[in-house]
Amino acid sequence: MSKVKTVYRCEQCGADHPKWAGQCSECGEWNTLTEVRLEPVSAHRAKPQLGGYAGQTTAVTTLNKISVSNETRLATGIGEFDRVLGGGLVTGSVVLIGGDPGIGKSTILLQTATYMANAKSTALYVTGEESLSQVALRAQRLDLPTDQLKVMAETCVERICEVLAHERPAVAILDSIQTLYTETLQSAPGGVSQIRESAALLTRFAKHSGTALFIVGHVTKEGALAGPRVLEHMVDCVLYFEGQSDSRYRMIRAVKNRFGAVNELGVFGMTDKGLREVANPSAIFLSRYDEAIPGSIVMISREGTRPLLVEVQALVDDAHGQPRRVALGLEQNRLNMLLAVMHRHGGVQTSGQDVYVNVVGGLKITETGSDLAVLLACASSLRGKALPQQLAVFGEVGLSGEIRPVPNGQERLKEAAKHGFKYVILPRGNAPQKSIAGVQIIAVARLHEALSEALQLSDELV
Repeated sequence: MSKVKTVYRCEQCGADHPKWAGQCSECGEWNTLTEVRLEPVSAHRAKPQLGGYAGQTTAVTTLNKISVSNETRLATGIGEFDRVLGGGLVTGSVVLIGGDPGIGKSTILLQTATYMANAKSTALYVTGEESLSQVALRAQRLDLPTDQLKVMAETCVERICEVLAHERPAVAILDSIQTLYTETLQSAPGGVSQIRESAALLTRFAKHSGTALFIVGHVTKEGALAGPRVLEHMVDCVLYFEGQSDSRYRMIRAVKNRFGAVNELGVFGMTDKGLREVANPSAIFLSRYDEAIPGSIVMISREGTRPLLVEVQALVDDAHGQPRRVALGLEQNRLNMLLAVMHRHGGVQTSGQDVYVNVVGGLKITETGSDLAVLLACASSLRGKALPQQLAVFGEVGLSGEIRPVPNGQERLKEAAKHGFKYVILPRGNAPQKSIAGVQIIAVARLHEALSEALQLSDELV
């Protein structure tokens, strides 16, 4: 009998080390090495059953000889979910979806499974965290049709693959990857080796059989997917739930998608009957007061392929002690940089004030087109001047005080005009060649110009 060997595996990146160390030499993280037993490879396991990682065995050839077929997409029954996936679920793809506990991962996947099962696309829901009665109770509470959906409670990956090979469903949902295990390893479910090996087996099966897989993943307290980072590289699409669990609205963002746009955003409303798609997301982020107030401005952002109108609020107050900088929905370090630029090139000093910036609705803005809106909101709060409610802005602010253009400026302008905004401050590089009816375009090249134009509008209209 072969001797069992042990290695120390990093829980962050999955790298193996011959002995324990305080820091992983691959990713640099501390206290992430755990002992893992390596079982000897048996003869039957050494034989590849599904070919390579993609589920097929091929010879070396040239790229022009590869036959290309149009990808087949399956509708999930939820328009916003289809948008995030890039137009629907691609057959044979593996989608990893993560989010905080209670945010709605199992709910939306159960809705999707029932919709697809009733649309003549066979679906199988595999639960490893709940009993079948609990799943049935949730479906009953959500008033979902359950006569066509097949369910199974199982955590063994080999058994799941056998059932999938027999049932041949179009889509399978596995909730969750942290509860699954493979018989080839003796470590506990949820460990790095079990997660990585289980995901690899499921991915090979999906590519070989053409069954589309939804895999639920837990997240850490920092908001990242628990387990090795290699898990995100294995799958075709990675989706994250955003928003607070006590909020009415939920957002699903695609951080990786081999079949669609990255950073695409789907907006949903949580009701007693499950998640419902929001047809006009800009409306929920524009819950403004009846009268203009200092520190509030509307930003024209772009998430994926869709422009969004989002309200940005800022509060600048005298500091009692060390000044604080707090950003909710924006990057903290970028806020500090922008305030320094506004002091140097805009003549607005905030060194003795606390600065709080918030994106209304719990949305996370990652693009640089929000820079100008953040600075105008801070200047408005500091000087106590309310900006017009009919004003919308977008633009990136450089370190030398220039207002840089951002992608898709025309689509942002059309979104503002559709919602009745009369004034738009934008970078000179995004200025349209033709005027838009009912919208006054204010093109600026420097930060001090934008501040002057915005405050002048405040004096004239507010």
